[in-house]
Formats: sequence, C-alpha cells, structure tokens
Amino acid sequence: MSDNTPKEQNSIPTSKVERSARFVKTGFKIGGNYIKHYSKKLFNPDMDKSELNEDNATDIYQSLSELKGSALKVAQMLSMDKNLLPQAYVDKFTQSQYNAPPLSGPLIVQTFRKYFGKNPDQIYDKFNIRSNNAASIGQVHQAEMDGKKLAVKIQYPGVGDSISSDLKLVKPFAFRMLGMSEKELDVYMREVEERLLEETDYELEVRRSIEFSEACANLNNIVFPKYYPELSSKRIITMDWLDGLHLREFLQTNPSQQLRDQIGQALWDFYNYQQHELRAVHADPHPGNFLITPKGKLGVIDFGCIKEMPDDFYYPFFSLTSTNLFDNRDETIKAFRELEMIMPNDSPAQIDFYYTMYKQMISLFAQPYITDHFDFGEKLFFDELFGFGEKVAKMPEFKQARGVKHFIYVNRTNFGLYNILHELKARVKTDTYKPHVAVAS
Repeated sequence: MSDNTPKEQNSIPTSKVERSARFVKTGFKIGGNYIKHYSKKLFNPDMDKSELNEDNATDIYQSLSELKGSALKVAQMLSMDKNLLPQAYVDKFTQSQYNAPPLSGPLIVQTFRKYFGKNPDQIYDKFNIRSNNAASIGQVHQAEMDGKKLAVKIQYPGVGDSISSDLKLVKPFAFRMLGMSEKELDVYMREVEERLLEETDYELEVRRSIEFSEACANLNNIVFPKYYPELSSKRIITMDWLDGLHLREFLQTNPSQQLRDQIGQALWDFYNYQQHELRAVHADPHPGNFLITPKGKLGVIDFGCIKEMPDDFYYPFFSLTSTNLFDNRDETIKAFRELEMIMPNDSPAQIDFYYTMYKQMISLFAQPYITDHFDFGEKLFFDELFGFGEKVAKMPEFKQARGVKHFIYVNRTNFGLYNILHELKARVKTDTYKPHVAVAS
C-alpha cells in the first residue's frame, strides 16, 4: 500500500446540524484564506489569485470528501466542466473521481445488518472489509461466492437522505466559485438534485444496469459485469468483479495507437448508440467509471447516472450538430428558441449576438460529427474548443440563464466523452451511430 492511501473514516456527519456545521467551518476557513490573500496583496500588488484558489480548493475538497455524497459529487461534476473553474479547483476536485477516504469496517457491517439483517461474511464466502475504491457516493469491496470474484458497492450512510439539504449548503460556495445568476444556479441545482436522487437509489441502478448492458451487448469491444439483484438492496449492489486498469493507469503502460483507437472507438460507439438509438445516456463519463481489461476491451462499471433525452430537446439539438440547418438562419433561430438559447423578449441586437455565438460554438463542438473519422489527439481542436468556452464564460451576456435544463447533463456527457478521447489521443470512426434527424431539403 502506498503512503498516500486516504485514511479511513469512522463516521460520516449525517444529521443536517452536523453537516451544516461542517460547511460553516469551511466557510470560515475560506474567509480566512481571503483575508490572508488580501493582506499579502498589500505588500505584493502583482500577486494573482492562484495561491488563494489553491488554499480554497484544498479546504473545500477536504470538507466535501469527509461529507461525501452530493456535495462531493457536485465538486466532481465541476472538475469535469473545465471552463467553469480555476485550474486549482479542477486539479483538487479531480481527486474525488478516484480516492475519497474509505469507510471503516464497523460502518460497513452496520449497513449490511440494516439491509440484509446479516454481516457480510454470512452472505458471501469471502468479503474483504478493506475497500478497493472509494468515490463520492459509495465504495467498492471485493468478495467471493461459489468461486466467483464479486464487486460489492456500498453506499455511504446518510448520503441519499441529505441530498436536498447538502445542495442548499453547497449553493453559496457554487455561487462564489461560478458567478452564476440565482435563477441559473437554481436550474442547475434542481437538475443535479434529480439525477443524484436517482443515483443514490441502488435498486434503480441495478435495473438500469441490466437494461443498458443488455441493450448495448451488440457493441464491439465492450464488456459489462453481471448484476445480482438478489444480493443487492437500496444501498448495496453486488456484481461481477471486472479486472482491468483505470484510464490513468492504462495510459502509463504506454499502449499502442491501435489499442488506444480500439478503446476510443468503443467509447464513441457506446455513447452515440445510447444517445441516438436508446435516447437515454450514461451521463457520468468520468474515468473512474471505466476499466480497460487485459484483453483490450472497455469495461463499463457504473450506470448510476442516466439522462433521458426528450424529443423536444433531441431533435432541435442534434439537427444543429448533424444537418445543414445552419444554412437557414430562420430555422436555426427557431431551433435556438425551442432550446431557450434565444429568449422571447431578446432584442434584435441580442438575437444577432446569440445567433452568431451559438452557431460558432456548436459548429466547433460538431466537428467530429461532420466527417467520418476524427483524430481526438488533435491539440488544435481542443485549444479552440476550450479557448472559446473560456471566452464565453467571461462574457456578461452569458451570466444569465440560457438553454433548457437538459443541456447540463448532455453537455457534461459529450464534453466528458471528448476529454477522455483526447486523453487517449484516439482516432475514431465517427459515422457509426448517427443522429436520427432529417437533413432539410
């Protein structure tokens, strides 16, 4: 075991009072960091905010990783949305994808007794009380039964019950870090709350995991674990153990271009098949949810977060990325109105502005869809994409809420996918599962 293994945690603050006290304490620390920053700035006027961001990120991450649950999940989401946060936050919060502090043995046994009335060693032939992997909502343990290696995911106590109150507590931090308007933040938080409530319902996750792994069984180079509903409950999931490496470990083995392309193709097909054939998508594309198996296949190990795409979002959005709709200004503006990117009371000047900006933004995003192959190792494409995102994030015109709520998870999904493909430097055949939208005549 390396020295940087996170320390075990013997309890989680589960009551509202304990959890809000933890947030207040963090708030004081951040206040202190600001005072420290401004007093140093008196002596060094040229000092930038990087040290302040670093201190705040460390304090917020430490607090969120002890509280776990939705607070940590929001941090994880924000770290994937690279345009929203200063780099120090991104670096810190990315840790939450791999290594939150694990729970101690007694807390795990307590969870089993609550849901099965038995200790884990009365259920499985073998059960390793030390977790292999602790994330934001639960942690994974290895077990054995009838000679089979199993993965047992256990949800942290109190996580499912504290979502709404946690998100209220996260709000002031999000406000300060993101600079969104009140209305925009409310839409964001509501959609996050809806997905998180689903994500903490492990019975729903087991049903969806079985449904999606069966629906995607025909895709090449993808494997799914088998799930065991009879050994699962509202807060515990039992599935087959998949051997493999997480993306970061896989890339350290210096894989061949051919293998990176193979994994990249599997990812592209997996996401686009779901978006266009199932109209519902695995909306949590962070690297911790995938393994690369010893046979060079993509293992998908978490279906907690699924985003369904209604017709009134799907058709206007994918018509913009995948047809010649942009040739017709009026039709494009009509689609932007349907998606609430242009609002009913916008002035002609505003309509012109948003039309130009969104057209530029979507044309950039849609580049992989336009050709039949795309090289995601292409640095220039990502520099342009993120450069444009950063430019937009600084514009006062984009501080107000725009776009229907479905964008939150659909953007997160597609940018998350692009990011992983970029890390893989994968060259992908992009015409395998295309959007079902008619090209205007």
